[in-house]
Amino acid sequence: MIEICTIGGYEEVGKNMTAVKIGEDVVIFDCGTYLPVLIEHKEGLETGGKYSPQHLRKIGALPNDLVLDKLGWTKKVCAIVIGHAHLDHIGAVPYIAQRYPQAEILASPFTIEVLESILNDEGIKLSNKRKKIHANSIYFIKGKSGKIKLEFVHTTHSTLQCVLPVLHTKEGTVFYALDFKFDNYPTIGAPPNYKRLKELGKQGIKVLVVDSLYSGVDRRTASERIARNLIEDALSFVRDKNAALFVTTFSSHIARLKSIVEFGKKTNRQIVFIGRSLNKYVEAAKRVNLCPFYKSIRLLKYKDQVNSFLKKVEKNRGDYLVVCTGHQAEPGSILDRIVGDQTPFKFMPGDHLIFSSSIIPATPNINAREAMDKKLKKKGVRIQTDIHVSGHAGREDLRDLLSMLKPQHIIPAHGSLKQETPMIELASEMGYKPHENSHLSHDGKVLRF
Repeated sequence: MIEICTIGGYEEVGKNMTAVKIGEDVVIFDCGTYLPVLIEHKEGLETGGKYSPQHLRKIGALPNDLVLDKLGWTKKVCAIVIGHAHLDHIGAVPYIAQRYPQAEILASPFTIEVLESILNDEGIKLSNKRKKIHANSIYFIKGKSGKIKLEFVHTTHSTLQCVLPVLHTKEGTVFYALDFKFDNYPTIGAPPNYKRLKELGKQGIKVLVVDSLYSGVDRRTASERIARNLIEDALSFVRDKNAALFVTTFSSHIARLKSIVEFGKKTNRQIVFIGRSLNKYVEAAKRVNLCPFYKSIRLLKYKDQVNSFLKKVEKNRGDYLVVCTGHQAEPGSILDRIVGDQTPFKFMPGDHLIFSSSIIPATPNINAREAMDKKLKKKGVRIQTDIHVSGHAGREDLRDLLSMLKPQHIIPAHGSLKQETPMIELASEMGYKPHENSHLSHDGKVLRF
């Protein structure tokens, strides 16, 4: 029997965490934070504050893995497998992993480097062994019942070295598909490993846990190459050589940052990255030799450094292209502080701000961005928004995944009931039956196969 506890990410966008039990062994997939709560409590990742597990649990920022205590699974956890380096998948590891000291943390090299940066920034020491596993390779987890075969299948998403973990067990194969998109023209790295996906489908998949965030959107998600073209176009409209130029995007999106730098060079401005999370991801990318633009930028992390630099931008607005954090209008982020007139730099009419991002669909984010946009327009800033393509599969991509894998059972994940229900409807179109072999779950529920 395979037992799956859908711990987090089945009622909300974030705090993704799933536990799979086979015999006397439990493997955890992902340990993510719930970012909207952190934003709502004004504890954005730029503030430099230190978190305690108790406080994060109290405000609902961590998945409720205490359910594993009630199930008697806690001491059986032999591995924590992380699919990629986004905080809603990796951010809770520093606060949760110590509950499972016997469990190895398994992830791609870039993801492990990001984790190490978080641990260092927060001053947290974990006794858990960390193991870097490359995409398209196999690792054997040591469990009480013997070795469990783990496979990492390469995929594309909106950060580096993303993998789809596959657990091969004597009870059947569990395929964990959070998060992914099918990008045939990525600007860093290779396209998804379609060949292996088809092979796995022929071999047989017992259970598929699948990213359903945009399962209700009738589209194929566009390639990052499209975003690259959008960046080039957006920067080409900045013709006033005396106006300030700011770009904000996801700190983890190294491919996007690469495009910003490459086309930013054509503006003949010095390119400067400011913000702690930008520093975290860019330095991690450099350590795994996946940051080709590193020598073309200046990277500022500390508040005093940033304020000193912003004084220069205030005096010489046309000399710099500033890449900063805060596209979700997170309280305490660099952009939030600038817009709130809390830094030496003040936006003026005619200055440019490019949002190379989308708003994460959560109420605090939406409200915060609306408020920020009003302030920017009042200041006369020229704004370009949604210079972006998503990192998540659309409905037609998901249809293709199901066609390739042909799983016996499907569990939608990574969203609210509203976002996951269309995945059940898509499965029904393809011959699956709700409650029989397609299963809507909720946080803390146990499904048995």
